[in-house]
Amino acid sequence: MHILVTADTLGGVWTYARELVTGLVHRGVQVTLVSFGDIPSGAQVRWLDALPKVDFRPTAFKLEWMQDSEADMEASSEYLRQVIDEVQPDLLHLNQFYYGALLSGDVPRVVVAHSDVVSWWSAVHQHAPAESAWLRWYRESVGRGLACATAVIAPSRWMLEQVECYYGKPQHSSVIYNGRTPALFNPHVSKEDTIITVGRLWDSGKNAGLLLRDEMPAPVSIVGADRHPELHGRAFAMAEIRSNIHLEPQQDEKQMAQLFSRAGIYAATSRYEPFGLAPVEAALSRCAIVASDIAPFRELWGGAAVFFRNDDAADLRRTLDSLVQDSGLRQHYANRAYNHARARFSAARMIDKYLELYHALSRAVATA
Repeated sequence: MHILVTADTLGGVWTYARELVTGLVHRGVQVTLVSFGDIPSGAQVRWLDALPKVDFRPTAFKLEWMQDSEADMEASSEYLRQVIDEVQPDLLHLNQFYYGALLSGDVPRVVVAHSDVVSWWSAVHQHAPAESAWLRWYRESVGRGLACATAVIAPSRWMLEQVECYYGKPQHSSVIYNGRTPALFNPHVSKEDTIITVGRLWDSGKNAGLLLRDEMPAPVSIVGADRHPELHGRAFAMAEIRSNIHLEPQQDEKQMAQLFSRAGIYAATSRYEPFGLAPVEAALSRCAIVASDIAPFRELWGGAAVFFRNDDAADLRRTLDSLVQDSGLRQHYANRAYNHARARFSAARMIDKYLELYHALSRAVATA
């Protein structure tokens, strides 16, 4: 089987694509990988050195959620058509909505709904975004891609409900949880009395700045960029940084694994999070998970995390303090998160589910 996978290099989809492509190749699947958003750095593509048979096609075309991306989306679609004509894949695994309407015919098209501008805005601002020419184009493009997809996959039931709410029910849809490889993380290091989170400070969906609003009960590391990818290096103004807050730049995977291995608690502060790979990585490192009480986190981490009121810095502080002051309770939730992540969010489980889907779609085409 030959699968063409699209990805972007600006966020968690790249990590997801790494796990997907690596798992597929190890199961004997031929993969062509096409990336968008920006040309990846050497560090980002180092994992491909171990997969020499992957046909990798990096590009710098804009992504569909970016303003003024219409021309780039048309150009990238034409490029993708040319690649498809050249390599003749058996199935398209598309991590952008737009390309779901790329082709007609017998090639199955799997579109994965990782996140969406409209559901992001509604979750963060508690109302729908204002109408504009660009938003109409975006809605039409997303709706068309979803309607034309052979199958739509979401990483949580909550995200699938958002797709159905804003764009209509797809003809075939299901939920496949994202996964990470447990061996990439170390759950056996002695823990420090520290708190960690991953989130760009400009991203009000991740809401990492919540940790700056109140005095937290232990040292906090906020890992991620404070610069928006579309603002050409201009940094955002930040709130006053308290003495126990440490802002860390973006880290590579090995650096993140080391930070997770030492931290006692991961603070999942998001107001919008259709899935969230960072909490999984922290859990596989045996961090206790303190999570915002939002529907997707309840779905994904119910029984394995401690929840605080969404966007409430005082309640976050109190919840963190309860674990900082009680090492036994913290260890209890760390073990629950670790076992939960291994059982539900492993890369192997994710690959099993996708291969089941691919084979089912291929059989449907063969018998049509």
